[in-house]
Amino acid sequence: MAGPTVTIHPPGSVPRLADNRFSRLIPSQSIAVVSDFTLESGVSLTDVSVGFRTWGKLNETKDNVMVICHALTGSSDVEDWWGPLLGPSHAFDPSRYFIFCANVTGSPYGTASPVTRNPSRQDGGWWGPEFPATTVRDDVRLHKILLDHLGVDTVAVVIGGSMGGMAVLEWPLTTPKGYVRNICPIATSARHSAWGISWGEAQRQSIYSDPDYESGWYAPDGQGPKRGLAAARMAALLTYRSRDSFESRFGRKEIDSDSESIGAGGVGAKKLAKRLGAVVGRGKVTDALGLPRTPAERAEAVHNDGHQPFAGASRPASPPPPTNTNTNGNGPSSSPPSASSLPLTPNGDPLPPPSPPSIFSAQSYLRYQGDKFVSRFDANCYIHLTRKMDAHDVGRNRPASPPPLSLVPAGALVIAISTDGLFTLTEQRELAASMPDAELVVIDSPDGHDGFLLEFEQINEHVLRFLHARLPHVYEGEPLVQNVEGDADNKGFEVKKASLFGEAEGEDQDITRW
Repeated sequence: MAGPTVTIHPPGSVPRLADNRFSRLIPSQSIAVVSDFTLESGVSLTDVSVGFRTWGKLNETKDNVMVICHALTGSSDVEDWWGPLLGPSHAFDPSRYFIFCANVTGSPYGTASPVTRNPSRQDGGWWGPEFPATTVRDDVRLHKILLDHLGVDTVAVVIGGSMGGMAVLEWPLTTPKGYVRNICPIATSARHSAWGISWGEAQRQSIYSDPDYESGWYAPDGQGPKRGLAAARMAALLTYRSRDSFESRFGRKEIDSDSESIGAGGVGAKKLAKRLGAVVGRGKVTDALGLPRTPAERAEAVHNDGHQPFAGASRPASPPPPTNTNTNGNGPSSSPPSASSLPLTPNGDPLPPPSPPSIFSAQSYLRYQGDKFVSRFDANCYIHLTRKMDAHDVGRNRPASPPPLSLVPAGALVIAISTDGLFTLTEQRELAASMPDAELVVIDSPDGHDGFLLEFEQINEHVLRFLHARLPHVYEGEPLVQNVEGDADNKGFEVKKASLFGEAEGEDQDITRW
């Protein structure tokens, strides 16, 4: 029986069904449309879009294919999130390899997902929460259809981290024996742990609790459950980094003032006004600095610092000021407290009114990351992908004997991050021990799980050594391509610009502004 047909739309020619504000973030990718595809669940889809990018070209024997698998909120744009590894003489060398990276189902960056159009709807509307559940195995099978269309007969190596590492493990198990020759899973696991599942649930509940979630039927215009999605991202970041990395980077530092300081806290007046005014600015009277005027309103503002009120939020009227009974017996009278009733300094002078507390840089960093994330990701997609990770288990519905991982290509390179609290070192040891002749390498990093997106030099060193040992023929002779794409001018591994889809931050990027 003939397989599905594939139509490739080159960069700049996004098909209507995949055209949205997220797919437009990657103008350099192509979009393939697969005529029909049946999910592992049995649900059949038509006109399935897949965003993908390629670098380099196939050699004559078509055995130089490198597949890279992205993580939970990544994209096909490897240059963005693993850029320092991409370039001549680097691990991902487009002059030697034909490199392929495709966006997974459920992700907002061009592949079929809640933010693409449902071909079955007569009104041409979005899938929204009706987009069916997908698995990592679905992604592998769908991406292989693209590789078949591109003329690929075999894959030399599959590399990926985190959720991408889950796909790495599934590639040799979901495709015909011998199709994948080498694998390099990074910071991942053979099955998603109870710890990972629990964190995913907490993040989904953050989204569900946002009144603007509306059971997933919010308008796809960027308004939606922004607060819930930002909170989910903040919670996720705490699993991606380590306690020590936060302590060394932020400690108890407070954000700097950006104008004249007010009060002992040293908080810039303009910054404080913006922060507190955003919280209390529901028709309230403010002073000359734009700050809440009354002590009660100032207390409320400080209490709600960091909260972004939803539409329709209201506050009860402020209670009347306290009254004093005058000594003449003529009833209550309103009078300010006397100087003697105020707290005094050791010199007998009244203490100045307390300054609103400064915001800690660690708080500001989380808020910055939350705001950054909601501008580039969708809540329904986040829910979908965390559920996909929950379902990951290489042993699911497979015979226990022989163990599935014993069937993967021998000599795999397993890379662990020393401080990873999400996919622990213990899991990496178990993973390596379950695969034939696998090698375990531990990357020394203070940054927790995100070390796989930050420790470019160490990862490049180990992956490049692995590739030279396993695929020596790829490095023989002259390069296939001259003047290749990628970080060709980057002789080291410094970050030239902040990553949109990864974790690398530019040197001059102010990450503590909110």
